Amino acid sequence: MSLAADHRPADLPATVGQLRAGGHEQKPLRTEIRDNLLAALREGRDPWPGLHGLEDTVIPQLERALIAGHDIVLLGERGQGKTRLLRTMVGLLDEWTPVIADSELGEHPYEPITVGSRRRAAELGDELPVAWRHRDERYAEKLATPDTSVADLIGDVDPMKVAEGRSLGDPETIHFGLIPRSHRGIVAINELPDLAERIQVAMLNVMEERDIQIRGYVLRLPLDVLVVASANPEDYTNRGRIITPLKDRFGAEIRTHYPTELGAEVAVVRQEADLVARVPDHLLEVLARFTRNLRASSSVDQRSGVSARFAIAGAETIAAAALHRATRQGEEDAVARVVDLETAVEVLGGKIEFETGEEGRESEVLTHLLRTAVAEVVRARFRGIDFALLVDAIESGAMVTTGAQVTARDFLAGLPVLGESDLYDKVCDALGAGDDGERAGAIELALEGLYLARKVGKDTDGTETVYG
Repeated sequence: MSLAADHRPADLPATVGQLRAGGHEQKPLRTEIRDNLLAALREGRDPWPGLHGLEDTVIPQLERALIAGHDIVLLGERGQGKTRLLRTMVGLLDEWTPVIADSELGEHPYEPITVGSRRRAAELGDELPVAWRHRDERYAEKLATPDTSVADLIGDVDPMKVAEGRSLGDPETIHFGLIPRSHRGIVAINELPDLAERIQVAMLNVMEERDIQIRGYVLRLPLDVLVVASANPEDYTNRGRIITPLKDRFGAEIRTHYPTELGAEVAVVRQEADLVARVPDHLLEVLARFTRNLRASSSVDQRSGVSARFAIAGAETIAAAALHRATRQGEEDAVARVVDLETAVEVLGGKIEFETGEEGRESEVLTHLLRTAVAEVVRARFRGIDFALLVDAIESGAMVTTGAQVTARDFLAGLPVLGESDLYDKVCDALGAGDDGERAGAIELALEGLYLARKVGKDTDGTETVYG
């Protein structure tokens, strides 16, 4: 029994007679989705929770396609939220929907479509048992791979049923595939161009004529299914392509994109990253700017894109570095700092496809673009703050030591005394830093900004970093 079934209301009708007596109305799938979407829009509810940066571009196109009742294919580079967008469509289905109990395709009690269900409906009449399916059970997802078969998506003859004595022409010998089993639901196919062309051909009749063709005979089934798919545009020329007749079956082809606003990029990282330590907002902003700089770099192969997962993995890495330091050094609270960003560069390079001419320069490119991102955050966050006193103190011989294993308290204790100046407080207030970990992170960011602006020097030996 599914988790959803545990929360099924107890007063739902149990037979088709009770269902009719309760006034239940059957809706086609596309009407159901359209009505629920329009209701959400009228009430001001967000039908697409957790999606950032697509509000004014992709989502309006998607909503229009769903209102029109179209099958949809989303085109976009990796990490643009295509799969999340597809999965969010589940929220547009009714929470509970009636099906014929034990029916293989989840048919509506008012409209059985298989031979077996029609026979049961005729025999039992109003006593035909009804089960209730949760919206989560009406969404099926398939990652397209070259070894996907027609049987997987459409169906095939079940040899066990034939062995029981049924003839090959008997429709009840068919074992239905993923698309027919998604009757009255949504079926999503990720990376559609990876399907072999002959498999794509097998989908043509299912999507348009709504019949099933298996091993030489045709089974007419009025399937009510919404087919949605995702694809990388480069797949049309590299690994495979969506065949023209199948593209024609999709009523809407929608291009996705990476977030255009920095705030949306940060929101995606904050939402999706599984952080084992505290990562202040300014570091997430550094990672978001770092990712955006990579997307604009001529050194990076932009055809493959730079996924949002790059920044997400970076945030998780620097959080892990902070927890590692806190555990080894006995800190009570693990808070990520600028020094932890170096660990992200060391492990994230493999997630980027560089242009052919950049071989051997990958680390140099990553380091340069990360420093550019840090400098951008420093300018944005510390605008108007005068660091002259700190620069003078360092030029007079003061040194500040930090490192992957230097605690926040030790870092703060090693800062030069600036008399009665409130410079450190201004720096921390600019980032909303409160405790020692956050204060150390804020001042460390300022020092890194001074180094990048060539106001102070920096020496790194692999374990410690000294600003002087």
